Amino acid sequence: MTKILFVCHGNICRSPMAEFVMKDLVEKAGLEDRFCIESAATSTEEIWNGIGNPVYPPAKRKLDEHGISCEGKRARQITKQDYNRFDLIIGMDRANLRNINRITGRDDKTHLIMEYAGKNRDVADPWYTGDFDATWDDVMEGCKALLNNLLN
Repeated sequence: MTKILFVCHGNICRSPMAEFVMKDLVEKAGLEDRFCIESAATSTEEIWNGIGNPVYPPAKRKLDEHGISCEGKRARQITKQDYNRFDLIIGMDRANLRNINRITGRDDKTHLIMEYAGKNRDVADPWYTGDFDATWDDVMEGCKALLNNLLN
């Protein structure tokens, strides 16, 4: 089983979008038994008294538009132990990679999602840009390319 952890700053926009897009792609391919897919944050900004915030409403709406549920997802922070639990740790931007490496102390499992699509760039944070369509396009492109890479 391949275990994938998608990571962004707060775990309320980009990484949950990637988590649930990837789960949807895997399910449609009939491969659910071959993958474990989760997401996490590098910060604790969206976690209060140990309880993470749900997926940010515009990100949830974007997933809903495509018939993808993220029901029950709450933000959580990546831990040092996650490094051993997951085969791949996929960051949405370079700042995420730096923070993942700071938290886990390792970097040989970490990659940018857009690397899999042959692009050396970040996925813009829609919390700041407001452009959930562009984030959706990048996340979908990255997840499709990642799945293709893992299957070939």
